[in-house]
This record gives sequence, structure tokens and C-alpha cells, in this order.
Amino acid sequence: MTAEAVIHGTVVSTYTRIVQIVCEEAGLLHRTVATPAHAPGNRHPFGKVPVVDLDGLELFESVSVVQYIDNAHNAGGLQPADPARRAVMDRWIAIGNNYLFPLFERGLVMPWVMHRVSGFPLDRKTIDDALPSVSRALAFCEAELQQSGGWDTSQFDLADVFLYPILRSVELTPQGEAGIGQCPALAEWLEALHQRPSIVATRWPGERET
Repeated sequence: MTAEAVIHGTVVSTYTRIVQIVCEEAGLLHRTVATPAHAPGNRHPFGKVPVVDLDGLELFESVSVVQYIDNAHNAGGLQPADPARRAVMDRWIAIGNNYLFPLFERGLVMPWVMHRVSGFPLDRKTIDDALPSVSRALAFCEAELQQSGGWDTSQFDLADVFLYPILRSVELTPQGEAGIGQCPALAEWLEALHQRPSIVATRWPGERET
């Protein structure tokens, strides 16, 4: 029987897409079952998404999920064998999850999602208050990309998988697009990934092509 990952998560979701991208990179069949984070049927013990059914396992927490998929179905192809490079990858996954995602999501992305999708008035105060921190975070990413030994883009790996949806969601806001436009290395990295097959195959509904 052909293996298939059943991804239970919100359709327009950073972390659902991260799992989808890794499935695409591994050539693994997958389908997404729309499941709100706090829905009664969500099996995550802390009300997060996604939860993934694969190989008779119930997987949750995105780092654990994608490492399993990459190891079990992709021969670890998205994880560097060199310990130093793997440490850099792990560092950037942690930076993305612990610092970049919460800052961007709360301060910029969600106000625009609530405005565009749900029709709420745009929360300009939240955006204005967050913009200095957003700018500093983008500048940090830009500086790391420009220095040797910082953000390693010589090989597409799990760090790129995590960081792309986080930064792509920022790029889809007016303020984020303007900020990334002032970061040439970051903009170049995003542009290089926009047409990667796994990225194209997992575009969010309504996401414009670049």
C-alpha cells in the first residue's frame, strides 16, 4: 500500500504548509483535512495544528513531524550530514519558530488576515507598534544571509522549509513587502524559492503568483 500523510490542520496555515512542503520534497502522497486549531476533533493536546496520520503513527509538533517524514520517506535529504551545518539549520528553525513567527504573526500578518478575510477594520495600531521590531528582525535575517557562516543557503534544507512560509506571509502584507524590498539578500532568497516545485504545489488558496 502506498503511504499517504493525512494532515489535519487549517488550510491557510504556516505549519500545515511546512508539513506539505516536506511531503512534496519527499515525493510522499498527502492530503489536508481542514481542521481548526481548537475544533473538538483536533487531537493535539494543546489545541495546535497540524496533527498528521502516517505509517500508523499519530504525529504532532512540526519539527518532530517533518524530521520523521524526511527520515522515513526521504532518506534524510533535507538534513545536512555535517554536524556544524546541521547545528546552523537547527538554530534557524528555532529562531523561526520561537521569535520570527510569533512577532510577524501577531504584529503584522494576522491583522491583515482579519481585515482581508474576515472584513474587520485594519488594526493599524497593532501594526504600527510592531513595525520597529519587524524591521529589526528582517534586518537581522538580511545580515545573517550576507555573512559567511550565518544563514546557510548552499543547500535547501529544513531551515528553508520553516522560514519560507513564515517570511512569505510577511511578504504578502504591504508593510512586509516594503521591508523585504529593502533587504536584497532576503528578497533574492525568497525569489529563488518562489518557483521551487514543492513551494508552487503548496501555495495557499488565493496566494498570488510572483
